[in-house]
Amino acid sequence: MNAHTQKHPVKTSLFASKAPLEWAIVNNGTLYTAQIPIDQTGTVVEGGIEAQTRQTFSNLIHTLECAGESLDSVLQVMIYVTDREYLKTVNNVYAEYFNAPYPNRAAIVVAGLAREEMLVEFVVYAAVAQPSV
Repeated sequence: MNAHTQKHPVKTSLFASKAPLEWAIVNNGTLYTAQIPIDQTGTVVEGGIEAQTRQTFSNLIHTLECAGESLDSVLQVMIYVTDREYLKTVNNVYAEYFNAPYPNRAAIVVAGLAREEMLVEFVVYAAVAQPSV
């Protein structure tokens, strides 16, 4: 396996999770990340679904920038919410961040997320520039 196809983490300044995970992994031209609504101290932000969605986008943008990319590189977003009613707010915020052509996406309503106070989570796939050979 050569260096271009091995997975490698994206170094971010997001809160260092105690869980065995990386905030983002890149492999073979694709960035894989899951983003949650936490601040620099690892605390889930207050203020309801809009505040949590904006914080999740902020963390996503930071992660993409650390990989040398932007929201324009996003190919697919899977949005997890804990209440169907949250989707309208998430859609309104989402439309502020993405422009056409939009990423492919799915929205999933779940009974709960890893941290009880979380209302939203994004799983995102983005294209990243391949290093030149």
